[in-house]
Amino acid sequence: MSVSGRSALVIGGGSGVGRATVLALAREGAKVLAAGRTRDKLDAVRKEAGPGVDIAALDATDADATKRLVGQADPDFVVVTAGVKPESATIDGHTWESFSAPWNGDLKISFEIGQVALKRPLRPGSVVVLVSSGAGLGGSPISGGYAGAKRMQMFLASYLQGVSDARSLGLRFVALVPKQLIAGTEIAERAATAYGERAGITAEKYMERFGTPLTADDVARVIVDVLRGELAPGVQVLGVTGKGVEPI
Repeated sequence: MSVSGRSALVIGGGSGVGRATVLALAREGAKVLAAGRTRDKLDAVRKEAGPGVDIAALDATDADATKRLVGQADPDFVVVTAGVKPESATIDGHTWESFSAPWNGDLKISFEIGQVALKRPLRPGSVVVLVSSGAGLGGSPISGGYAGAKRMQMFLASYLQGVSDARSLGLRFVALVPKQLIAGTEIAERAATAYGERAGITAEKYMERFGTPLTADDVARVIVDVLRGELAPGVQVLGVTGKGVEPI
């Protein structure tokens, strides 16, 4: 299935995997609406991508704003890469607010988008990709509730798919799980620094533990392949590393 000429909404499109996904979809000829909190970053992505990309600066955790956003984009594809940058602290160093921030950010956005996709509903054949994290598989002891929120995104994809199937809506929901830190992203730099300090090594040495690097461009290419329907039809949770993709 080609993405050329089709409409895509990328939430978190101003940086990291979201930015890379906007650029990848634009190169493929999709009409893209890049959404996020920071207009300056979105403006930079639009300028880099060229024609075919529009932007929307908003808080996607707001349910009404999310509904308006989907109405504006009228998308065939939705990609959720947005999320908070978790505070690095052991469990006794967190407040409830810092601990629960990923639940009220990353997960809430996925929840709101999933509900709109089902209730609107999106057109049959539409695909929603929720970008999760390998932290949801192995834990992340200095990131508060981040790992739990990322695990719940995986469950959420399956829950949403179950409703779509029961109602014959013809939608596909996928949680994409980078199983290693994504080189060059702010979250990876912060996590590698924090975990490197715990291990008594530099951030660079910590990243070397993953072997083949995984970049934002690598993840974006996998996302586009999922949107095309080229990867693991019928699978709701996919893991990705620098070496490739696997069902989870």
